[in-house]
Amino acid sequence: MYAHETSGAVAQAAAVLDEAARAGVPCPPVRHLLPDADIEAAYAVQRLNVERGIAAGRRPVGRKIGLTSPAVQRQLGVDRPDFGALFADMAVPEGQLIAPGRLLQPKIEAEVALVLGADLPHRDPTVADLLRATAFALPALEIVDSRIAGWDINIADTVADNASCGLFVLGGTPVPLDRVDLRGVRMTLTRNGETVSQGTGADCLGSPLTAALWLASTLARLGEPLRAGDIVLTGALGPMAVAAAGDEFTARIEGLGTVTTAFAASAAEGTGA
Repeated sequence: MYAHETSGAVAQAAAVLDEAARAGVPCPPVRHLLPDADIEAAYAVQRLNVERGIAAGRRPVGRKIGLTSPAVQRQLGVDRPDFGALFADMAVPEGQLIAPGRLLQPKIEAEVALVLGADLPHRDPTVADLLRATAFALPALEIVDSRIAGWDINIADTVADNASCGLFVLGGTPVPLDRVDLRGVRMTLTRNGETVSQGTGADCLGSPLTAALWLASTLARLGEPLRAGDIVLTGALGPMAVAAAGDEFTARIEGLGTVTTAFAASAAEGTGA
């Protein structure tokens, strides 16, 4: 999956995305810089920028899973999910306003987050392995973002762009997996009190556990297995919603509780960095 790490095209695409993030100015799609439909090259771009972040002092804290919706997979012409890296500086505590300009083109998804208490090193993990390894689940909001102008993306663009990762917010009440049926949970996402998205655990690849198993197996095969302490955002339970300055979002996930975030109405009000 990382076979093209040293190619000039991969390095160029990584540099374009990195500059867009640094400058706060969206860039054109990078798919035109990469070999046609080459997902391995796109993951190599992602890896270069993850390594660049680590070298700059950013701390990895887990992974996100994207493209868990069959409708979105059909839209992008793929039959599998994708993944990206989570860093500590992407985590926004509940109650902290997100400053304007911190993200380029934010959208919100409600998800189930798993926090691991043990490693998942096997290439063929079972549901039992995953259940034993998971310390607890939390309700989560993923604030997806794209460094590519107008969200003009295909699968290569989003993979290269760290699976369109932006920020994330975790709820504060951990729930052991023996207290909740993740496949059957119902989710409601509101924006300023109005429902903008609904779904169930089954809308995420059949179950958030199925999505997490795919990730665990994929990363183990790459020699980068999930480790104790990792946060795993398992994928959207319903359609994403566009976010704007002044908006407040609350996700309620049955059995897991609620999680809330808000966008500052002005730069003076925002506290995000």
